Order: sequence, then C-alpha cells, then structure tokens
Amino acid sequence: MEYCKLQIGCLAVLFYILLSYLRGYKSYNWSLRESFFDELLVLAILCVSFDCATAYTVNHLDTVNPFLNLMLHLLFLLCIDSVVFGLFVYVLHITDVHPQRRIVKFLVLLPFVVNIIAVVLNIGSLEYIHGVYTNYSMGISVYTCFSMVILYTLMTVIVFFTRIRHIESHKRRCIIIYVLVSLTGMTIQFFNPEYLITSIGVTVMILGIYLSYEDPALKELSEYYSETVMSFANLVENRDSSTGGHIKRTTQYVRLIAQNLQKRGYYKDILTKDFISDMEKAAPLHDIGKISVPDAVLQKPGRLTDEEFAVMKKHAENGGTIIRESFEKLGNDEYTEMAYEVARYHHEKWNGRGYPEGLSGEKIPLCARIMAVADVFDAVSEKRCYRDAMPLEQCFDIIRKGTGEDFDPLIAKVFLEIKDAVEEVHRSFAQNK
Repeated sequence: MEYCKLQIGCLAVLFYILLSYLRGYKSYNWSLRESFFDELLVLAILCVSFDCATAYTVNHLDTVNPFLNLMLHLLFLLCIDSVVFGLFVYVLHITDVHPQRRIVKFLVLLPFVVNIIAVVLNIGSLEYIHGVYTNYSMGISVYTCFSMVILYTLMTVIVFFTRIRHIESHKRRCIIIYVLVSLTGMTIQFFNPEYLITSIGVTVMILGIYLSYEDPALKELSEYYSETVMSFANLVENRDSSTGGHIKRTTQYVRLIAQNLQKRGYYKDILTKDFISDMEKAAPLHDIGKISVPDAVLQKPGRLTDEEFAVMKKHAENGGTIIRESFEKLGNDEYTEMAYEVARYHHEKWNGRGYPEGLSGEKIPLCARIMAVADVFDAVSEKRCYRDAMPLEQCFDIIRKGTGEDFDPLIAKVFLEIKDAVEEVHRSFAQNK
C-alpha cells in the first residue's frame, strides 16, 4: 500500500467527481449532459487504477507474476494514450472544431494509432529501474507515450490560439488547465521518472474540467438564467400590447437563420455552437430598451411624429446600456457582449442608413445583422396597433427588396431559401394564439 497511496488518493477524488456528476444530473436534467465527458471520466479512472496496480507490481517484482506485471503495464500505457487522445478530442468538441476532410481526420487519429502499435510491439522490452525511493519502468513504450503527450498538447495549443476569439472564457480555463498540467507533469516525469505523478496530472485535469465546465449545477444554473432572461424580456414586451409573441417568434427565426448559415458554410469561423446558443439567449433582449420608452409613444395607435420617432429610436441605445449595466458582473462576458450588440445594433442597416450609429456592412456585428432580418420579418408579418399583418409573401418581398440595402445579402439570401421553415414557425405560433 505504501507505493500506492498517491494513486489511491487520486482515485478517491475521481470517484467523488463521478458520484457528484451522476447525482447532479439525476437531480437536475439528464438532457443537459455532455456525454463525451462520461467516457473521459471513465478512462481517467481506469488509467489511475492501472497506475496504482503497476506502482505495486513494479516494487514487488520478486513476488508478482512477470506476465501479469507486463500486462498491467501494457494496459496502463494504453490508458495513458487513450486519455491523452480523449482530452484532445474533448478540446475539439468544446471548441466546436469538427474536421470534415478525411485527410484531416486521418492526421488527427494517426499519432494515436501509431503510438498504440508502438506500445504493444515494444512492451516486451520494458525495463524496470531500481530508484532511491521506488522502482519504475522505462523503455520505448514509455518514450512513445511521452512523445504523444507532447504532440497532442502542441495540437491543442494550435487549436486554442486559432480559435481563441470564439472560445468562451470558462472553456478557455479548461484548455489552459489541460495544457499547463500536461506540460508540467510531463516535464517532471521525464526528468524525474522516479516521481510517479501521472495520476496527479490526470486527476487535476479532470477536476479542472469538471469545476470549470462540466459541473451539472453550473449547467442547471445556466438554464435557470435563460428562463430568467426570457421572463425579463416578456415583462418588457407586455408593455407593448401590439407585439405579443414577438420575442419568441424572433428567437425561433434567429435560430433558423444561424443554423442554416452554419450548414451552408457562411461565417464558419464565427458561427460556432456557442455563438448560436448565446444568440438564442440574447435575441429575447433585443428590444429591452423599450422599457425606457413612454407608453404614449410605445402604444400610440397612429403614425409617430418625427419627435416621437426620435424618442422610439433611443430604445436601441438604451437597451445596450441596460444590458451592460445589468449583466456585466454575471461572469459570461461573451454572452453579455452579444446581448449588448443585439440590443444596440439590430436597427443598423447594411447601407449605413440605420441607427443609432449608422454602421454599414460587416462593421455591424453578425448577431445584430441576423437579428435585423428576424425582427423586420416578424414586425411586418404580425398585426400591430397601427396596421394589420401583411400577407407572408409580401413580407418575404420586403426582405428580398432589402437585400444588400437594409440587410446583409448572405443572411437575407439564406432566409429566403428557408422560406418553408420560416412559414412553419409562423403557422405554429398562429395556431397557438
């Protein structure tokens, strides 16, 4: 037991994470679960378990069956390789990087396959070194594991810096923890092989990922937060009796537009899974600034005067201010910034004739350009206190005529291409009135 204390302690931590993870999702919502973390956690437990076993057998070579000792070392090294590869795949998953070309998939998988083969073929040449404090094993199989850690860590760093602008802060923490622990542990282990700290490295990485991103309580809190945002937006919308259901419909349109832009490969460096998720949560707040508009203007049944319209236009600028002041301390900077941009800039036009700043083209944030199409379409397709709803075909014509003038031409083009899906959303809300 004296040679396994470290590994046993790490196993205790990993099993605690496992129990907390399972209990959390059982208490909350299993549908929120990121299944890939399950496999990573199981691999980590297996890796530390075999590390514990080999720490014992390598120090009892005179009593342990040589073949059993060799097989335990083989399983341990294979588990290390699997954890390293699994962590890299996990990084690709949370950064929304999905290699499509076969050659890229092949190159991602190749080092793992080569290393597995090298470990298996050379396991018989493993040497057992008698150290001052403990025995340890060395050989080609061990060195190939070191090389694999270096390679996949470097690949992770490349992914991180090429995608850094589109990675949310809590995911950055996961990746930074992984890279730092990986490099530190490998350096210590390489120059001081007698320090059997593999288990510590694996455990710290899993613990860091769990606390930063995978804790079920954090995901449940995020769901509650989304519901609170929607309730807040509904509260504001209810001040304007002519726009009932506007935020729910526009949120659906926004999701359709963003997903179909992504499918067609447009703005692929921006339209990540996180971007679309944040966009859905930000869309309900696009008119939050209307809370500052007087009822006499907001609910006026007739045409607004120039002075009244100037007051109404202030809702975009005020909405951005409200979001900055209300949400800046919530800890999700990416979402707060997107909600701010959606609220402030969704009335900007592609040709620069919008408000509040008169931005044009791609100077307008992408989220606001998507919101603009959804907002205008819903505004003209629904009844307002000052006019009846327009026929859907006429509404699509407004988007068509505004392409390249009012709206981003790519976004408008995709919106018109998904006409059937848009009409289905419109019908579903009409039936529920």
